[in-house]
Amino acid sequence: SGPGVPPQLRRQIFEPFFTTRPSGEGTGLGLFLASQAAAEFGGELVCGQGQLGGASFAARFPIVTNS
Repeated sequence: SGPGVPPQLRRQIFEPFFTTRPSGEGTGLGLFLASQAAAEFGGELVCGQGQLGGASFAARFPIVTNS
């Protein structure tokens, strides 16, 4: 429902304490913590442009096989 994330900010949003909200309205830790959690399991959190506008987020994890 929002304008999305500009391409030049798509890497920056995963840095700790980064926020576009006014002071006192966000910590800037949510996406950082989510990306760190994904990384702990060998995955990643990525941001792109949504098909209908706005932002699209995907959590990608490796496939584990028993071989």
